[in-house]
Amino acid sequence: MKLHLDRAPGLFLVTAIRDADAEAPAAVAINGVEYGGALLVQTSEPPVAWSIASFAALTEADFEPLLALQPDVVLVGTGVRQRFAHPRLYAGLTAAQIGVDFMDTAAACRTYNILAGEQRRVVAALIIE
Repeated sequence: MKLHLDRAPGLFLVTAIRDADAEAPAAVAINGVEYGGALLVQTSEPPVAWSIASFAALTEADFEPLLALQPDVVLVGTGVRQRFAHPRLYAGLTAAQIGVDFMDTAAACRTYNILAGEQRRVVAALIIE
């Protein structure tokens, strides 16, 4: 699915989402560059790999790098369907008064773009499958 958005200079935005099929693996495009795997996207820096094995294997340590980014909210894209992690896994974020929301990856990408366009401090932690 292509996302149509107003160009916002200096922001890193999701420009396309591709589901996996027989010809290609799933991917998201950030400012036109495709990425696969798990990814951390923030508005002012290029995306970086999020070193997680899978949603089912998430640990508290997987959420620790997000604290250093100091967002107001973290949107966790959980893949093709919405899933929820146990609150103890992201307790460090909530203790730091950082909002955490879980949604499927496509919804997380759309929500991220909206919040980024509003100049919010948002991070998308995306699992791309």
